[in-house]
Amino acid sequence: MKKIALYFLLFLLMQSTFAQSNLSWQGYFSYNEIKDLSVSSSAIYAASENALFSRNSSTNTIKTTNTIDGLSGQTISALYHSSQFNKSIIGYENGLLIVINEADGTMLNVVDIINKQLPASLKRVNHFMEYQGIVYVSCDFGIVQFNLATMLFGDTYFIGDNGTEIIVSQTTIFNGYIYAATNNGVRRATITNKNLNDFAQWQQVVAGNWTGIATFGTELMAVNSSGNIHRYNAASNVFSPLFSLSQVVLDIRATDSYLIATTATAVFVYNQQLVLVRQVNSSQIPVSGITFSAATSIGDVLYLGTQKNGLFTAAITATVFENITPMGPLQNNIFSLQATTSSLWAVYGDYTVDYNPYPLDNYGISKYSETGWLNIPYEAVLGAKSISRVTINPNNEKEVYMSSFFSGLLKVVNNVPSFLYNQTNSGLETLTFAGANYYDVRINGAAFDKSGKLWVTNSRVKNGLKVLGTTGQWQSYAMDNILDVSENNSFGRMVIDQNGTKWMATNKDGVIGFNENGSVFKKITFGTDTGNLPVSDVRAVAVDNKNQLWIGTIKGLRVLSSVGSFQTDNQLKTNAIIILEDNLAQELLYEQFITDIAVDGANNKWIGTADSGVFMVSSNGQKTNYHFTISNSPLPSNAINDIDINSATGEVFIATAKGLVSFKGVATGAKEDLTQAYVYPNPVRPDYQGTVKIAGLINKANVKITDIEGNLVYETTSEGGTIEWDTTAFGKYKVASGVYMIFISAQDGVETKVKKVMIIR
Repeated sequence: MKKIALYFLLFLLMQSTFAQSNLSWQGYFSYNEIKDLSVSSSAIYAASENALFSRNSSTNTIKTTNTIDGLSGQTISALYHSSQFNKSIIGYENGLLIVINEADGTMLNVVDIINKQLPASLKRVNHFMEYQGIVYVSCDFGIVQFNLATMLFGDTYFIGDNGTEIIVSQTTIFNGYIYAATNNGVRRATITNKNLNDFAQWQQVVAGNWTGIATFGTELMAVNSSGNIHRYNAASNVFSPLFSLSQVVLDIRATDSYLIATTATAVFVYNQQLVLVRQVNSSQIPVSGITFSAATSIGDVLYLGTQKNGLFTAAITATVFENITPMGPLQNNIFSLQATTSSLWAVYGDYTVDYNPYPLDNYGISKYSETGWLNIPYEAVLGAKSISRVTINPNNEKEVYMSSFFSGLLKVVNNVPSFLYNQTNSGLETLTFAGANYYDVRINGAAFDKSGKLWVTNSRVKNGLKVLGTTGQWQSYAMDNILDVSENNSFGRMVIDQNGTKWMATNKDGVIGFNENGSVFKKITFGTDTGNLPVSDVRAVAVDNKNQLWIGTIKGLRVLSSVGSFQTDNQLKTNAIIILEDNLAQELLYEQFITDIAVDGANNKWIGTADSGVFMVSSNGQKTNYHFTISNSPLPSNAINDIDINSATGEVFIATAKGLVSFKGVATGAKEDLTQAYVYPNPVRPDYQGTVKIAGLINKANVKITDIEGNLVYETTSEGGTIEWDTTAFGKYKVASGVYMIFISAQDGVETKVKKVMIIR
């Protein structure tokens, strides 16, 4: 109860301004894809795809920073920490800079590079180099000055021939010159020259494609695109080859004691005499598939960044490496997820918009619970590729099924993959038209019915609907009579309603409904007389608390008014939701590519889209309560892959193409009784602009609110575990200050509850 009280106190505080930017969000990011590293005397700073973390080398404490804290969801390409100013500066592929003041955590977004009149493809930030309070920003068009004291940009240097754009990978200061490694030679100019924005002031020292340059003590070192490390001879003004590495050098940097060069499979550490004192090969780290991305050191401690496995560290003479990456999912692009009251499962396998799983994904699966993240690698999932859906047994949360859109159905028991159902050991079928010896078992949408049977869809075969009985027996249902061409059909999501009807999304035949009571199939598809969908390609289906079927297509939204019509109507028909906007009648989510629909405990609909973020609409769709995008919320991407809701806490999990976040919603699932009913906020203070929530309800509970004299001001029936009151008398006017009585009763009147709320105007 203490946790619940603290949670809702937090919610009340966050909601006081009722601004989307201040709502309660949580981030669940992956920090495994290391993009760049930076150091201070006491900490290592690491940039992953779109988040940061740092680790204090003395206390080992880790701090994370992501979009919840104000970072952009765009892809990071460079990182630098200034010890002098105690600021970290992050550069992005699109040219954005974000400066973090480490003293207080405040952030400044700097968009000068984004706003430059240059092609978007040339705005990538590649490297930061600080000299006398000025950071020289290497970009794909040239060099830009940024003043860390004033937080303002200075001059821009276009140093290519005749002042053209040129890719600058890295800069350094050596003997009074600024040197730049570019794709058209190493170029230099006197650092004190006041006219460095004049390309004529820059001299080409050597031609060719150069990817890195660093000052190491009294030496100037540079690396070309062939992987050869060169040393500069000041007397002759030439770069001479010193080391020839077998691969392209991805990163070269100098620390106080070492020159460190990183390739995909090895990290080379040279001392001040340029003697190789340590070579770390990827095979020395006992994790499969290690690919290095960057490396650095603090004193004699090495830090090795990888492309998929996070950050490792060890003393320079040690042979055992420690992974110090913050806990998180395997990667940010979570394709699908499912939440229970105590855990969250996530998978990464995907398919294209045309349901093509190739190239096949070799990813593992992840589980989040109160103990943190459990990541199960690909090597443990019995060869299951392109895992696209998660289905948890509601009667046994320790039994989870993973749909693979290539390999079949993976069963996970007690967090351990235990069995892979495929064409050889179950009723599942492989594609038949691809040849007798070709195996491709495309399982996607799945759901448990009330009796505990697991229903799954098997794409592009005649018997496209399968069911796994509680005794382990499989049964198939032919669908070639209901589908136009069953071998061309791909299934999306599936949901089962209270009548046991299975509703299946397809890409060519709209929604297929099936009930085994009579083995009846019915179709809702494109066309006024055949279902009234805007198109036949359906991506989302959800049954709400009023037994309506919400259907998301690639061209908009439709609603079947009652799933019970499956038993009575020969042809099921859906309707668009018409809303008034600027006094004009419009169709809700017209032409939107809808990727998912989730229903919360108050019967609100959370609707994900392919490129427009998340919409949260009211029970009937007439009001859009929230529209979250990257511009007004911590969403890292507007491309929404999946949404699911923890029915106990109301937390809404949103999987995007660039990370998982959650909105700590307030609409909980229906309870079995009214013992946990509560009201919040209470009291309602004058500055509060939100609604009063009455939660912990049973479904279809009758709620009446009266003033202290017994005058009725509001009445409704719950459609889940939560209802909201806007503190008006039936929407006409705001009620006055005072104590209001809340009478709650079950539909049959057997169970009742009385609560109070104080309103202060």
